[in-house]
Amino acid sequence: MQNPEIHENTALQFQLPRDEQNYGATAAHARHVPHMSVSRNSPAKRDYVIVGVLCYANLINFMDWFIVPGILLDIQKYFKLSDGDAGLLQTVFTLCYMLAAPFFGYLGDRHNRKIILGAGVFFWSGVTLGSSFINKSYSWIFFLSRGLVGIGTASYSTIAPTIIADLFEEGKRTTMLSVFYIFIPVGRIQRRTEAHRALSISGTIRVAAEKPGVQRTAKTTWCEDVISLGKNWSFVWSSLGLTAMAFVTGALGLWVPLFLYRAQVVQGIVSPCLQESCSSSNSLIFGGITIGTGILGVIAGAEVARRLRKINNKADPLICAVSMFLSALNLYIALIVAQTNILFTFIFIAFGELFLSVNWAVVTDILLYVVTPRRQSTAIALQILVSHLLGDAGSPYLIGIISNAIQAKNADSFQWRFWSLQYSFIMCAFVGVFGGSFFLLTSLYIEEDRKEAEQL
Repeated sequence: MQNPEIHENTALQFQLPRDEQNYGATAAHARHVPHMSVSRNSPAKRDYVIVGVLCYANLINFMDWFIVPGILLDIQKYFKLSDGDAGLLQTVFTLCYMLAAPFFGYLGDRHNRKIILGAGVFFWSGVTLGSSFINKSYSWIFFLSRGLVGIGTASYSTIAPTIIADLFEEGKRTTMLSVFYIFIPVGRIQRRTEAHRALSISGTIRVAAEKPGVQRTAKTTWCEDVISLGKNWSFVWSSLGLTAMAFVTGALGLWVPLFLYRAQVVQGIVSPCLQESCSSSNSLIFGGITIGTGILGVIAGAEVARRLRKINNKADPLICAVSMFLSALNLYIALIVAQTNILFTFIFIAFGELFLSVNWAVVTDILLYVVTPRRQSTAIALQILVSHLLGDAGSPYLIGIISNAIQAKNADSFQWRFWSLQYSFIMCAFVGVFGGSFFLLTSLYIEEDRKEAEQL
């Protein structure tokens, strides 16, 4: 007698379009949750409401993440911080964020994700609100508060993408992820300290996403999950590619406004800032560039990936590789022309960020179809840990201490302050090339790993 479960899975397979049978968490979910309706060509309105809530939360999340870089010049003067100390400020936040991610990934595969999301949101919102009142004599408290905010933020970033993966099939999932990740650059526009308090209050009243019907109940231990993921070469190489992206993004997010200011001083466009509060339009302009290129890049990346998958099963990692190489080239050119032409510097930085943004949704989608659903929260958590540990946890601080070292060996002048950041930034272009190479390696394994994930 034919096994009814096999018959049901076969029927489900015929319900899915051909280009969606090869990808994604949904196909694997059908095998693990046979009673669930898998054919979701017309997702319920509730699903879109959930994504809307998650996107709003992501906006607030990254507004808080990037508020320090937007006012870095004022923070340096207020707390009397050197370049190295200023870089360490972002590093403390990222270190706490990445170390907390595996813990929340473990919980997300086994417990109620709505509760985890809500608790994390209220925790970091309260800490952020309190940090806006810190006196200039207690800079160490500000460092501590940023670390605590990172812990709360980890609960959200680890779990939210897996909820989207549960709600939508491959084609719509890519679109929804692209919308979700659009709010990374949008969140980076915040630039004034007054927004710090408003952001915190807004974060405390938002509602955590409603938990979907699918339950993630991992039957394996955390160590078994980690060992299995370590054997998944598509996951390993794409995570290293994401690490290179994070390294470059972290360095750019913290230092570009200050770098542009120093370039303008060297060119004589603006006068040196000697007073207590420094007003510069660079943060606002850079934020606008980041929003525009981020939205365009995420949408373009998702659309190009959707089209090229139909003719090439390796399209996703190849798109990521090409975009990383192009981003590295544009950032290198931007650094070279910064001393002579500020307009060209803005233009090439914009192109560099554009090609970086192409990858955000695509990299996440790669993880969701090469990793079985019961390990996805753990996989995202490990990817966060690795990408931040070797990426943006250290890159802002590394750029800062290299800048300090160069300044220490030369005369204290605005020219050398500019050159010190310029020479430090060149590292980002080379890291971008390494990132593109990692994505090329991903393309060698992605077909095999995708098929294996669908069979588990």
